[in-house]
Amino acid sequence: MKLQILISWLLIPFFAPLSVATPQRSQPTHAASSSVSRHSNWTEADRTTLLVRARHGDAGAQFWLGTGYELGWFGKADFKEALRWWRKAATHGDPDAQNALGQMYEDGEGVRQNYVFAAKWYRKAAEHVPDLGGAGQGRNNLGQLYMDGLGVPKDFVQAYMWFRLTNSEENLSYAKSQMTRAQVFEAERMAAEWKVHHPER
Repeated sequence: MKLQILISWLLIPFFAPLSVATPQRSQPTHAASSSVSRHSNWTEADRTTLLVRARHGDAGAQFWLGTGYELGWFGKADFKEALRWWRKAATHGDPDAQNALGQMYEDGEGVRQNYVFAAKWYRKAAEHVPDLGGAGQGRNNLGQLYMDGLGVPKDFVQAYMWFRLTNSEENLSYAKSQMTRAQVFEAERMAAEWKVHHPER
């Protein structure tokens, strides 16, 4: 799942402040996505620590608890529990959780596949500034849905705009190859306008 890419570089900074022991990674974090899915050293104490924080409304803990259930860090993968905790975090405005929910709906993982709901959650993630991971992934994923016409109308101008906001050169190039100059100009204008209305804090 696409979420593993995000998790690989966010995992260590989140758990560093916890009092429970966390396994050390020797490989670069951008290459750690395969090791995240094999994360077998999580203990019941780790889950309990996250659970306490999550129950007290900590959206970050809710996100990571959902991630732990989705990836099977606490035993067997449990998509129902992942969905439950990601929904709580998403409701609290966590863009990583919003993007994760979008992915669940896009992939039909733990829920009935629904591209409209996927687009809804990707858009919620995409609207966050600054982009600390989930927002950029939401923008890129929303752009992909516009390119393919899944859950939203097929619209290369919209796709290009969202790709421009993520600086995804490969996706930009592909979208641009499908567009007229006027469409590219309009998409660039829309991206610039979006940035004006969503200034970095």
